Amino acid sequence: MGWFVYILTSQKDGDFYKGITQNIERRLEEHNSGLSKFTSTKRPWHLVYSKEYESKREALIEERRLKN
Repeated sequence: MGWFVYILTSQKDGDFYKGITQNIERRLEEHNSGLSKFTSTKRPWHLVYSKEYESKREALIEERRLKN
């Protein structure tokens, strides 16, 4: 299973959240059910971008690039 870089947008205020995961569907559900402390106050979240990478290292490099 690969690693995904993903971008979510908050339907509450339009903010973006960027992260990595191996399971996008599960992670989006975690964000929308309040299990992620940082994103719990800005629910609901909508997936706007995802890209798969072969390694966690590659995904982390891309996540850092997107956050800067």
